[in-house]
Order: sequence, then structure tokens, then C-alpha cells
Amino acid sequence: MQYLLMIYRDESQAATMSDQDRGAMLAAYGAFTQEIKKEGIMLAGDALKPVATATTVRVRSGDVMHTDGPFAETKEQLGGYYLIEVPNLDDALKVAARLPGSWYGSVEVRPVMGHEDYAQ
Repeated sequence: MQYLLMIYRDESQAATMSDQDRGAMLAAYGAFTQEIKKEGIMLAGDALKPVATATTVRVRSGDVMHTDGPFAETKEQLGGYYLIEVPNLDDALKVAARLPGSWYGSVEVRPVMGHEDYAQ
């Protein structure tokens, strides 16, 4: 089954990180990425540009509206994701706990709907 691991963090923390801490974090992400690639469970993954670059689209009564920024005001912003394929939720949660983002932010784990889910 496929799971999306969404990494949330407070973007303002990055501005206060030392170069050494930033380097250590990037090294941890690099190691994590190589591990799950080697395990054959990584399907995709990317970091996202800061939330200030986001645009939210809404359509109401046929009118298209664009709003700068994310949909909701939160203390943590979506900073990146990994798409993995593992047998079950328990395995996905174990992978999420290894993700460096879970050490200083949070990781939302959500199953991806398969074609079989639409038939119900």
C-alpha cells in the first residue's frame, strides 16, 4: 500500500539554525533518503519551497479565486513529502518515525487511495 509522509515544520526555525545544525539536518535527510531507496520503498519525495511561495486556489459558484499563501494559518507548514510503498500502516509509521522531520516537527502519514477504493 502507498502512504504519503507529509513533513510539517515551523519555517522560522530554519532562519535561526547554525550552518553546522543545517548541515547535520541535511545529512540526516540524505541518509534517510538513501536508506529507504535501498529498502526499495521510496516512490517519490521532494522538499517544497517556503510557504510564502504558495498560492491557494478556490472555485466558488464558478468564480476562480487565487490567494497568496497556504490554505490555513498554522504554526507548522508543509515542507516536503515522501511517497512510500509498504505493506501496512504500522510499517509506514515506523518509516515516519525514522524521518528527520519527525524529530523537530511532525509527519502526517496518510494512505493513498487506490483504484480499488473508488469502486466502493
